[in-house]
Amino acid sequence: MNFGSKSFKPRPPDKGSFPLDHFGECKTFKETFMRCLRENSFDNSKCRLQSKDYLECRMDHQLMAREPLQKLGFKDLMDPPPSQEESTP
Repeated sequence: MNFGSKSFKPRPPDKGSFPLDHFGECKTFKETFMRCLRENSFDNSKCRLQSKDYLECRMDHQLMAREPLQKLGFKDLMDPPPSQEESTP
């Protein structure tokens, strides 16, 4: 048997799969989100801001593919673009 003939070809995770946070980089965001869920009888609509923060942390640390937050359902939580009136001196 020749084990050297096969080569392992890594591939990125399938969309929707989340690599584990082995180093706890987003642990505080996860704990805040989970606490919010427990306090609100697991009604995730009341914890959307915490969910957004957690997903942003995961994207920032390459624990999930970067996606626009609007595509993840957080369009209503996005900061509105500054108006032209505010940007003119």
